[in-house]
This record gives sequence, C-alpha cells and structure tokens, in this order.
Amino acid sequence: MAELLVHLDLALGTRVFHVELGSSSPAIALVGPSGAGKSTLLRVLAGVEGRARGTVRFGGDLWQDEVGTFVPAWQRRAGWVPQDGVLFPHLSVAENLGYAARLDVAPLAALLGIDHLLARRPRHLSGGERQGVARGRAMASDPALLLLDEPFSALDRPLRAQLGAAVRQWAQARGTPLVAVSHDAGDVEALADEVWEISAGRVQRVTG
Repeated sequence: MAELLVHLDLALGTRVFHVELGSSSPAIALVGPSGAGKSTLLRVLAGVEGRARGTVRFGGDLWQDEVGTFVPAWQRRAGWVPQDGVLFPHLSVAENLGYAARLDVAPLAALLGIDHLLARRPRHLSGGERQGVARGRAMASDPALLLLDEPFSALDRPLRAQLGAAVRQWAQARGTPLVAVSHDAGDVEALADEVWEISAGRVQRVTG
C-alpha cells in the first residue's frame, strides 16, 4: 500500500500538536480524547488545514513541506468525509453523489443502503442518511486516500457494524487506503488494521 508520512507541528490554542506518523497500512484508525487533534490531522491530510508546519507525503507524492510546497485539496484526490457530512442543499441525493464522481454511483448507493433516497434533498434526510450520502460522494470520487471523521456516529450499533464492514471491503477491493477517526471501539475494529492514539499533543501507534 502507499506509504503515508507525516512530520509536522501545529498550534492548537495554547498547545503545540506534534505529529510523527509513518505507515503503509491500508487502514488506519486515529483514536484519543475529544480535542486531541484527530479531526485536525484529517483536515491536514485533506489539504484544507494550512496552518501546520512540516512535511506530508503520500504514495511518493509530496503534499506539503517546510519550504512552501502545498498541494491544494483538489489535487490530492483525498476523499474527505467531515463529521457534519456537508452536502449541497440545492441538489438531490443523486446529484450530490454525482458531483465530481469518477465512479458509477448506483452500486455505491446500493452498498451504502441509500439507493432509496436518490430523489430526496438533504433537508429531508436524517443525520445518518446525510452521513451515508457524504460517504458515498467521497467514495464516488475514486479517491487515492479515503478520510473518514466519525463516519457512523449517527447510526445504531447493528447498522454501523454492517456499513463499517462494507466500506472496509470496498476500500480493500479497490486498493484505497483509508484513515478513520472514531471514538467507537466497534468502528475502529471494523475499519482499521492499525491504530494510532493522539493524546497530550503527540501521536503514537498502539496496534498494528
């Protein structure tokens, strides 16, 4: 799998968040207490957080360095799913899924259990349904790296286990590495081979 290398510092309030992470795992989970910097690290990888100072490499490509290199989000092909699962409110589910899609959205909609929602607008969706559409849109972009921030938090236990397995199998079949943030041990078990803990401004591998 493509190697992910991150060496950077980022001021978070009065603290400095220091990251030394290197992994070729196809599926990484980031765990740790709220406010530790897990979501911030996903934003750095996605290319939407520009305050960090240091180096980010993925699959041999340099995304960021200390001398001014900064590859914008749209060039990284990172499929980022933030916690709030932001959707385009004026577009239907089908249109949201199809936005910048490189893959056929119909099989993805079926895989994620949202194929019955295609004609609806986001305002008519539950929180879990919005998360599902956001996941589908990121996956349909055929990402080089899939970034999931609390991807199943709005779902009940049986469904989140089912969808966690489905997303993991999809990523494995396509050879798409993923990095997931979750407070839920079940999500971590379903999604990840390797677990890194973020605590007290540091990142440490704990399993894998």
